Amino acid sequence: MIQFLIDRFEQQANDTCIIWHGTDITYGVMLQKIKDATKYLEVNGINNGMVVSVTGDFTPNAIALILALIQNKNIIVPFANPIKDTELVKFEIAEVECKIRIDLESDIFTHIFTDIKASHDYFQQLRMSDRPGLVLFTSGTSGFPKGAVHDFSKLLTKFQTLRKSHRTVNFLLFDHWGGLNTMFHTLSNCGVVLALRERKPEAVCEFVQKYQIELLPVSPSFLNLLILSESYKNYDLSSIKLITYGTEPMPENTLKKAKELFPTVTFQQTYGLIELGVLRSKSKSDDSLWVKIGGEGFELRVVENILQIKADSAMIGYLNAHSPFTEDGYFITGDMVEQDGEYFKILGRKSEIINVGGEKVYPQEVENVVIGYKGVTDVTVYAEKHPITGNIVCAKLNVENVSDERIFVKGIKQYCKANLQSFKVPVKIFIVEEKLTSVRLKKQR
Repeated sequence: MIQFLIDRFEQQANDTCIIWHGTDITYGVMLQKIKDATKYLEVNGINNGMVVSVTGDFTPNAIALILALIQNKNIIVPFANPIKDTELVKFEIAEVECKIRIDLESDIFTHIFTDIKASHDYFQQLRMSDRPGLVLFTSGTSGFPKGAVHDFSKLLTKFQTLRKSHRTVNFLLFDHWGGLNTMFHTLSNCGVVLALRERKPEAVCEFVQKYQIELLPVSPSFLNLLILSESYKNYDLSSIKLITYGTEPMPENTLKKAKELFPTVTFQQTYGLIELGVLRSKSKSDDSLWVKIGGEGFELRVVENILQIKADSAMIGYLNAHSPFTEDGYFITGDMVEQDGEYFKILGRKSEIINVGGEKVYPQEVENVVIGYKGVTDVTVYAEKHPITGNIVCAKLNVENVSDERIFVKGIKQYCKANLQSFKVPVKIFIVEEKLTSVRLKKQR
């Protein structure tokens, strides 16, 4: 299952594989760590086919353990360390039989067995086919988190093709396919896994300068935080060649500002889903939100303005929700799009559209206008029920250097009226102290 990776590790045994805590770990050392992790599973009775959670980050032993579990044909449920209390329900949904936790300081793992016997049909299917599995959870921002079950071997297929590897920071989290995708891409091309311990703008900029990062994968919300923090002024970020962004729609104003600040950097939009994996992508231009997506193993179509995708790497199904596939095998993404030939523009989730008296309002469109108003540092647009129009548009703002909030809010409304249709203008605007981005550095709605 991962023999192609083992072969490449052996060929590059003396090259650096991971830098963690400032220490270089070679591919040869990683091979030994995989053997040690395999022995750990054997000695402790963590048998193939068991559902095993792994709580950690991109540390050497955590990566070795993931690879050992794949070899052992386990069903893996990754969690970022530390775990939030709200995520504990995911252990039950995934029917976790053994919990392994990796300490972020010592990089030592410990385990405990649960009383659960995983019996879901999808798990039985993986066991019968003698294949490893992967369970990833949706963010749950629009409802209860759904557990997507994958045949891990299908997700790994694309990494068998050798591609160019940049010095890439593993920015996205350990329990997110974007983060795992970055890790596997780096390892399969014998690059260097550069793992962050802290994902704040100042720490990221320091890390980029120290390790001469070439590729920085981020969320649009983090890019906005980076711009607002002005941390980039304190460090030499000239090594960056490419910034990729995804996980949520990018505000045009944020992309424009980023391009002005980093004129020599190429910006590329990415597109991936927990249920399908990451598609190959190509932006129309650096400052364009139009993107060509797809690649080998993917078929795309648009039905009633919603993107549908058929993928070889698609999940088997949800553990706790109905199938989102059409009868002919297309996954209904829920993303509203515009199409121009081979290019798509992601407008936002259908579930987030605000219906105002029969008119559709995309929160991202309003947010893109509001964030352009001087003094606004972040904004979240949402709906509130109304007896006449059904809904009204509301907004929460983070602001800076505002002396009179009433005058400031009045100014924003006037600005919105000049730049938006009347039904899209926020009726209620609240200035708040709370953060408007999640721990995944994505917009919270």
